[in-house]
Amino acid sequence: MVEGAKNVLELLKSDLKIDQLFGTEAFLNQYSSDTHSYDFREVTERELSKVGSLTTNNAALAVVEIPDVEKPDLQQSLLGFDRVKDPGNLGTIIRIADWYGFRHIICSSDSVDCYNPKVVSATMGSFARVRVIYDDLSDWIAQFPNSYGATLNGGDIHQVKFEEPAFLVFGNESTGISEDLIDQLGQEVKIPAYGGAESLNVAVSTAVFCDNFKRSLKGQ
Repeated sequence: MVEGAKNVLELLKSDLKIDQLFGTEAFLNQYSSDTHSYDFREVTERELSKVGSLTTNNAALAVVEIPDVEKPDLQQSLLGFDRVKDPGNLGTIIRIADWYGFRHIICSSDSVDCYNPKVVSATMGSFARVRVIYDDLSDWIAQFPNSYGATLNGGDIHQVKFEEPAFLVFGNESTGISEDLIDQLGQEVKIPAYGGAESLNVAVSTAVFCDNFKRSLKGQ
């Protein structure tokens, strides 16, 4: 289920298969040029709020088929996430991956469902471009010549010379990366702290990592 103006408009530009579309009169009038070729059913805001998960939705809602996800090209770098539980975090992570050009992310099977409405909402439309695969992360680490994990004990991220193709691994919000996965990583990397905070949110860590990763590659 895809809810809200931004997410539905991004959906219409994607190759995802739409089963049903619903929109308010105001939404359909405002975005007539974007929606005219689609079969929308006009509904009221009250009807949208009754069937959707958002507390307020004055725009649109769509029911979409979950796509089949093909295995990505292993010549491209990927992001991996171990036991990420919070829907808002995963949605933001998908949005960050989209910003930095990652088209696939790999999540452990015990991570939150990427099609959870709260996840989809938090992506702000990036769900239409980034595909999520649920699998054993250790199998993916083994397939990459370069693997890096975000930990509190690794080398300074500002000094690391990243190489591609790479698999960048991030851990659970409270416990980090599983010990068995850490043992398989090629290198542990930390974001140095300059203040007193105990840790960073996993989505924030992902953004910092991706930025430094891309910057390092650009400087080579």
